[in-house]
Amino acid sequence: MSRYVHPPHHDVIDVVRRTLVEDLTPLGDLTASLVPADARATAAFVSRPGGVIAGTACVAEVIAQVDPSLDIDWMVEEGDVVEARQVLGTLRGSLESILIAERPALNFLMYLSGIATNTRRYVDQATGSAQVWDTRKTTPGLRSLEKAAVRAGGARNHRGNLSDWIMLKDNHLMGVSIAAGVAMAKERWPARTVHVEADRLEQVEAAFHAKADAILLDNMSPQQLTEAVTMVTELANGGHRPLLEASGGIDLTTIEAVSHTGVDMISTSKLSFGAPTLDIGLDIHADAGS
Repeated sequence: MSRYVHPPHHDVIDVVRRTLVEDLTPLGDLTASLVPADARATAAFVSRPGGVIAGTACVAEVIAQVDPSLDIDWMVEEGDVVEARQVLGTLRGSLESILIAERPALNFLMYLSGIATNTRRYVDQATGSAQVWDTRKTTPGLRSLEKAAVRAGGARNHRGNLSDWIMLKDNHLMGVSIAAGVAMAKERWPARTVHVEADRLEQVEAAFHAKADAILLDNMSPQQLTEAVTMVTELANGGHRPLLEASGGIDLTTIEAVSHTGVDMISTSKLSFGAPTLDIGLDIHADAGS
């Protein structure tokens, strides 16, 4: 499970490197350099409220790049639900190094745990059969990290980038018909998923007959979504039907009703966009004699 919810390691290394360059260029941490070189400390990551944890790989990489002699001992795993005032892990070693690593480590942990916590709210609210999906609306340069936090929160990932699969949205359909677009996509990229956006039933029917692999039901009410699911199910007549995604206008007040319409997936950008950070502190105590 842990490998599934962590972001790709090469992305973690890169984003942490850029973060430390941003924080320490050109002369390093001038204030921390005033601390005696032999001073040592023990620090605890503590979640102020309860939530879902994400970003531990980024914290570990911050520590590795700042001072690999620091010792981190996690008491939680990625995706764990924690209570208020719970100790998440402890850090031991050079006080100067802990002070340098403190803010970038907390920034990653608070930000990504905030996304995971917010995602879990949506997943818990979707009590029907549909799974919750994120979108491609992510912070530039941080997509793989944010999508990993979504997985830690219990939701699933939509396509990661424009090369993952073909998605014919309304703007694309101004230049090509659904039937022609799907046929061209399947001829050029036969192993790729072909996804079609539809905002009315006749488009849903056209996408079905064009043999789209997935249909995005855009900005439809729960009643319209139910009608679309019923129509596609009847057209399939017991055979394979495309995956049906509900999207548009989805928030915590609407997701429960949508999850009971029979759609397979519900996508919303609100899992990561605007997610509040999870308040986490690093409580530092100097070791005896330091």
